[in-house]
Amino acid sequence: MSETRDITKLRSERRISVRLPLRVRGKDARGFTFEEDTNSENLCRSGAAFRTRFDVAIGSSLEIRIPNRTIRRHEPDFETQGQVVHVSAPELDGEKVVGVRFIGPRFQRMFHPESAA
Repeated sequence: MSETRDITKLRSERRISVRLPLRVRGKDARGFTFEEDTNSENLCRSGAAFRTRFDVAIGSSLEIRIPNRTIRRHEPDFETQGQVVHVSAPELDGEKVVGVRFIGPRFQRMFHPESAA
């Protein structure tokens, strides 16, 4: 069984393909602090996946912020801690897809997958 299938099997919630802006902050695999603006690849209440150019280690902790851009509401940005649970091999552009499990507050907003539009 592939690593991706193992990870999917362990998830308690289905991830939805949705592209939301994220700000990720943490330390790379060499211990250097970084901060990056990126986008989610997919998301659920208990985790997310996103592309990054930084090398992050499995098990490391990252700070994740999803800005609230809802015009009708005046809610604060969603902020949580995430633990890295998988890192893909680098793509041709050098970026990797990183999957995190939220170890802080869970994502509570409702949204529709991009493919349903």
